[in-house]
Amino acid sequence: MSKALLVFDLDGTLIDGYTAIGQALSYAMEKLNLSPPPDARVRVMVGHGLERLLEKAVGADLAPEGVRLFRERYPEVAVEGSHLLPGVAETLDRLSAAGYPMALASNKPSRFSRLILEAKGVARHFHSIEGPDESTPAKPDPAMLRRILRDAGAPASDGVVIGDMEVDAEFARAGGARVVLIPNGSRSREELENSGADGLIESIRELPSWLERHTTIGAP
Repeated sequence: MSKALLVFDLDGTLIDGYTAIGQALSYAMEKLNLSPPPDARVRVMVGHGLERLLEKAVGADLAPEGVRLFRERYPEVAVEGSHLLPGVAETLDRLSAAGYPMALASNKPSRFSRLILEAKGVARHFHSIEGPDESTPAKPDPAMLRRILRDAGAPASDGVVIGDMEVDAEFARAGGARVVLIPNGSRSREELENSGADGLIESIRELPSWLERHTTIGAP
């Protein structure tokens, strides 16, 4: 492999999907006779997987039913309630043209991630779209990252995780990869400055130049 293997997060990194998440969460909570949280609160709650989201929203006892209800509603709103963030489509095109292999690792179930990426016309860039399942824990556990690296035949040192939250930095570190964070999701630059990220950039448009400066495959 002559280029770094790029492993992207989804929500807050490639897409703004908080409208869809909020709609599905509201549906679940209303079915459980609970008041949905405000949109700003939803942004802070997202990032550690669906089960954790529902635990925070409805409590541990109601979370399993909340997850079921969320999954009942989410496919109906996922595409319409999600949009690519500025610069994503052209940056993915540029990275593909430059020969960077790309994968996606999200705490969203992989079938939902694929549904959104295909609808937005960018799924073709990713050789693997990973998410948690019964045998694969959510980030920051590095299982998804290790599987992506293994399937690509790449050592961990060749991996670069691109995300928008501290959990993405923890995920990368646990798997032995580098990490670049973009504060355009639910975290500010100030909140991410102590995350230990290798790179902290303002926009995904800056990613190609960061990679050119900081990734040399085979270097110690």
